Amino acid sequence: MGVTVNFTGQLNSKSDYDEILKVTQEYADKHEMPYLVFEEENKLLMRVKDEKDWDYQGLARGIRIQPHVSSEPLNLEFDKDYIIQEYCKTQFSGIETHIKVIEILRLIEPYFDWLEVNDEGEYWETNNPEITQNHIDKCFEIIEEEKGKNKNINGPFRIKDGRIVDLMENK
Repeated sequence: MGVTVNFTGQLNSKSDYDEILKVTQEYADKHEMPYLVFEEENKLLMRVKDEKDWDYQGLARGIRIQPHVSSEPLNLEFDKDYIIQEYCKTQFSGIETHIKVIEILRLIEPYFDWLEVNDEGEYWETNNPEITQNHIDKCFEIIEEEKGKNKNINGPFRIKDGRIVDLMENK
């Protein structure tokens, strides 16, 4: 559930990685989005390929942008081969934030050898904010329906890594 932008791809080269950092920092500064550039020597990246676990452990680097206080962070986190597999949930921050996440991906798309984007709000495919808003509205309807069915369900909740869980049951 949710309106999430999922994406996976591979950069062409180290110079493309450097350009992505430059472009995304400029965008984040212009739109007053906090960010952090990072590099970790031995990080576990939980990944899935062909519906099977495809985890990576090793050098990870990138930029973590916070598009809005009520969205998940946009992590552009690459492994040693410049492969990325990430997602960003936006429905709690509104359509403007969703559009900005897509704008960032469009800005950096030319630097990728390949990039696949699965936008649950369909803005990537359509550029139509009305369709995206309909997805966001439907998401909130479903959340409220589920809360109405079970008084022990509540949400949303932000977990320590910045991700957002739509609903959880209180036990």
